[in-house]
Order: sequence, then C-alpha cells, then structure tokens
Amino acid sequence: MTTMVLDAVNLKKHYTVRQGMMKQRATVKALDGASFQLFAGKTLAVVGESGCGKSTLARLLTLIEEPTDGELTIDGVDIKDFSKSDLKKMRQKVQMIFQNPYGSLNPRKKIGTILEEPLVINTRLSASERREKSMQLLQKVGLRTEHYHRFPHMFSGGQRQRIAIARALMLNPKVVVADEPVSALDVSVQAQVLNLMKDLQQDFGLAYVFISHGLSVVEHIADDVMVMYLGKMVEKGSRDKIFDSPVHPYTQALLSSTPFVDPTKRAERVKLKGELPSPLNPPRGCPFHQRCPIAEPECSESFPESIELAGRLVACRRAEESIAQFHRIKR
Repeated sequence: MTTMVLDAVNLKKHYTVRQGMMKQRATVKALDGASFQLFAGKTLAVVGESGCGKSTLARLLTLIEEPTDGELTIDGVDIKDFSKSDLKKMRQKVQMIFQNPYGSLNPRKKIGTILEEPLVINTRLSASERREKSMQLLQKVGLRTEHYHRFPHMFSGGQRQRIAIARALMLNPKVVVADEPVSALDVSVQAQVLNLMKDLQQDFGLAYVFISHGLSVVEHIADDVMVMYLGKMVEKGSRDKIFDSPVHPYTQALLSSTPFVDPTKRAERVKLKGELPSPLNPPRGCPFHQRCPIAEPECSESFPESIELAGRLVACRRAEESIAQFHRIKR
C-alpha cells in the first residue's frame, strides 16, 4: 500500500499590506483554499499563471511560513502540534529545489561545503562521514567526485541544478518541493534533469510537489495535476485526465496555449479576455468569471464548490457544458 506523506486540507495564506497614499491596510489572499494528498513515490504538479499561489504553497509545505488557516499533516503529524524543536526535525523531511540554479548556490563556497552544510546543522556525523555522503550523492546525480572541491561558477546551469538536487537529498527527505526547477535551463538540459529526478524518485521513494507554469514539462513527470487560479484550486485530477479532457475553462486555456510536438494533443486556441485580476482586489464569486468565455451571471455571485466530474475535482458551475464543448472542438 502506498504511504501518504503529506495531507493538506483547505490551506490558506493571507498577508496584510498597506497601499495607497493613506497607507490603508488591505488583505492579499495569496493562497485561498488548497486541498490535496501526496503519496510516497508520486508527483503532484501544481500549475497556473504567476500570482496563482504556487510559490506561497511551496513556502507553507516547506514550513518556511505558517498557514493562516487550514490543516497540514506531514508524515502523519499535524504541524499545529509541533514545538520549535519538532519543526526543525520536520523541516528535514521536506526539502526544496529552487528555480534559479545560479542564485541558489553560495558562490563563495566550494561544492563540498555547500552539500555538507545541512549535515553540519542537523546531524552529528563526523567530517569523514559527511564527506562520504556528499561524494555518494554527487555521483548519484551524475557528477564526478573531483567536483567536490570546485566553486559554483565553474559549472553549467544544468550541473548547478544537479548540485542543488543533491543538496536537497542530503537529509533523506520524504518530500521534495521543486519550484520551477527546470525553467531556467535550456530545453535539452531540461529533459536530462527531469529524467534524473524521476530516477532519484524511484531509488529513494521520494514524493514530489512539482511547481510549474509549463504544462509540456509537467506532462513528463506528474502523476496528478492541480490547476490553480488566483489562490484557488480550480481543477485537480490525474495527469491523463487533465491532459486528455480538461474540464475547467481555465485549464482548457492553459493547455491550448501550450506547444506540443504531438499534433493529437494540440487544442484549438482558447482566447481569454482581459488580464489576471489583482490579488488585492479579486472579483467576487469565481475569480475567473471576468475572463471566462462561458461565464454566466451566477458565476459572479459566489465561488462554486468543487464537484467530482469525469474522474477529477473541478470548481465550475458550467463544468458539464465546458467538457462537452471541449470534446466538440477536439472532434
């Protein structure tokens, strides 16, 4: 039986900011209700435009910030029950790979020092044990042991991201949150890094939360996909369900704007009206209704409850009409 390593229920993160000449207080609902489960050896991809709450979710999952509301259970323990010492131990179980391989490594430190730093802070391993583990992981990610003594500027972007992946695995985590880990890399290098991540997942039984705006990348690594818009989950299901028959109009628009080599996966372009609303002043009701091509007056009144349709969860009042229209276009 597959082990559940992470359970999020209606996670929210709101920030209070000051705006305008009078510095009036306003609330930004960066994340406004995300629920999902994550299992060992599986990958959940979180996709959406900039400002949809992906990176905020990453900070909550890695315990960098505390949620405003909702429940987060890691390895069977609710984070509300954690003391400060418990949080330090739990952070070892959830590690992160950052987007920019050029900015996530300290340019003044050698690779060996960078890799060993998590062990120095969190374990009592001897210097020789730390060195041995660093060497092993360097080889595991496709680098040579002599790279241990080099500085980050001596490596390419793809090699730096391999080093960042090795650093994330130093504490034997159960969950790795990858925030746009290949978006700064060349396309040819992206495939190499994605294949490496899949191999490591099999070897270590890792669970990934893979954050991306590129659906063509997501297709190659995800088991499940969660689509977000302005802090809310609008559709969630298996990769095949989402890619073969997207239900929510926003998911359809994302897929139609994604270039696929396979012509059978290309959809007729769905043109959205207007720009992404400001999170400081989101529209009432469904946050997507102002741009939605099939919105009706009721869509502006309240956010719809998620329903199960065609093997996935979708938050849309016109979900049945939307999926029927999509299949007509595909034919």
